[in-house]
Amino acid sequence: MGNPILRKIAQPFSEDEIKSNETKILVERMWKIMEEAGGIGLAAPQIAISKQLAVIRLDESSDRYPGIDSSPEYVMFNPRIQHLTEDTQGHWEGCLSIPGLRGYVERPNKISVDFTDQNLESKNLILDGFLATVFQHEIDHLKGKLYVDLISNKELLLYEEEFIKLNENK
Repeated sequence: MGNPILRKIAQPFSEDEIKSNETKILVERMWKIMEEAGGIGLAAPQIAISKQLAVIRLDESSDRYPGIDSSPEYVMFNPRIQHLTEDTQGHWEGCLSIPGLRGYVERPNKISVDFTDQNLESKNLILDGFLATVFQHEIDHLKGKLYVDLISNKELLLYEEEFIKLNENK
């Protein structure tokens, strides 16, 4: 499903690569692509670049994810994730690489993420809730995984139109 590069494990960035002008341009391009598509996260493999980079920004005015709180902008190079609880939460996820579908995915509720930012600073975030889900979704892209792989009940994979109707009836 999707471009075959989405199934490959992405390669890490070196410090020199992170500092490069090409990478700065790539990050700007990723923000633009994500915004134009109405997304809240984008990983480099989604634009056919098999490197460990993802950008995330939740926007409370999102049409695709109504009711979410806004978040800061995150630029993550070479992220590492650790699940801090066995408790899970479920959310309806979509993906810019698999347009027109939504799937209900259960993921760990609380995580720790270590990464390098665009200023070569090491970061550690403890996340829970929907933001934790988004980070896990994007980091999965860097590991060659898609959210559809994690759907335990395939009846919970819907066309976007069905998902919208389901939410209108609530």
